[in-house]
Amino acid sequence: MSEPIVVTGLGAVSPLGAGVPATWERLIAGRSGVGQNTRFDTEGWKCRIAGLVPGHEDDPEGFDPEAAMDPRELRRTDLFIHYAMAAAREALDQAGWQPEDPDARLRTATVIGTGVGGVPAITAANETIRTAGVRRLSPFVVPSFLPNLASGQVSIRFGFHGPSGAPVTACAASAQAIGDAMRMIRCGEVDIALCGGAEACVDPVAIGGFTAAKALSLGFNDAPQRASRPFDAGHDGFVLSEGAAMLVIERASHAERRGAVPLAVLSGYGTTTDAHHVTAGWPDGREAARAMELALASARLNASAIGYVNAHATSTPVGDAAELAALERVFGPGGGGVPVSSTKSATGHMLGAAGAMEAVFSVLALKEGRLPAGLNIEEPMEGAGRFDLVRGTARTAAPEHVLSNAFGFGGVNAALVFSRFT
Repeated sequence: MSEPIVVTGLGAVSPLGAGVPATWERLIAGRSGVGQNTRFDTEGWKCRIAGLVPGHEDDPEGFDPEAAMDPRELRRTDLFIHYAMAAAREALDQAGWQPEDPDARLRTATVIGTGVGGVPAITAANETIRTAGVRRLSPFVVPSFLPNLASGQVSIRFGFHGPSGAPVTACAASAQAIGDAMRMIRCGEVDIALCGGAEACVDPVAIGGFTAAKALSLGFNDAPQRASRPFDAGHDGFVLSEGAAMLVIERASHAERRGAVPLAVLSGYGTTTDAHHVTAGWPDGREAARAMELALASARLNASAIGYVNAHATSTPVGDAAELAALERVFGPGGGGVPVSSTKSATGHMLGAAGAMEAVFSVLALKEGRLPAGLNIEEPMEGAGRFDLVRGTARTAAPEHVLSNAFGFGGVNAALVFSRFT
């Protein structure tokens, strides 16, 4: 049997707060990070809400960009890179991994996914051309928005010379980043990896585009905290949000030699493609289910071993229904009684960063013995009543194994299994 891969560091920047402690505490308390979209003027827009990362000026647990990067670096990079750097620093600090040894740096991978990269920087550059002319563009425009520059900037900052990757597979991107890093360690290419995702596209183009696609919630502009409601009969679309999440993963013997404290085991990963439709998965969940089955096989577990599922469910009627169908394929009718919740009810949908954020929550569910609740489930949607939905308040439990799902446009499915470290 292959050597276990353990999680030794976590980092997060989310609509609930900056840092893992604030994000987790507020999640377990049942708070929502969804509110009015103040990023730009939304008067006259159909969607006026979003999940914005709070600033430190308004929230003591909010995000301070200058704690992540110096002012010159901030001006030269887009917001998704700022979030990535902050989450990376937190995860690496907890793991105690900022090596000076050149060989250790050679054996460190950096894999940070994103759904779209720096859309706001692209939008702003286009506006500069329109109003001031192309000669006014900064030479840093292109590296400010390239999707791989979150991984690139982080690897430069910490001097990691191992493989650098940036999956750009929509909402499955950061789950695939974790899976890619896991494979690098398993095949012996590296000993340790920083992996996760970052997103910051609460922007007129993204909000307008998702609105045109009929993907966003439009019915809760006056009650934004009620808008994200996966598995509820009243769901009408997802809430676009932003943030970043990172994990440090490594071989167990590597962690032991350097005295790192494992938080959990990353025991399984599976990924598939629907090859069905650009924005919708198979209604029967067939390929999403197969990704879960591959993750379980990778972990050498039966479905009955799973004690909690952090669902991908985004609050869209089609997507939520397909995931329920997939869960029944894997676990049996009603999901076999396995507790299920979608933490997007509290964070909104962080697109390419969502899978990593939910991986962080899965690790903490194992470590802290608390299952996060799904908010806003007032009347379960058709078929959801058969499931053990964790509703309203967090539940005390002691799962040995947790499954976390992430599905993206283009038909990409990814599933991760985390296990209690013993």
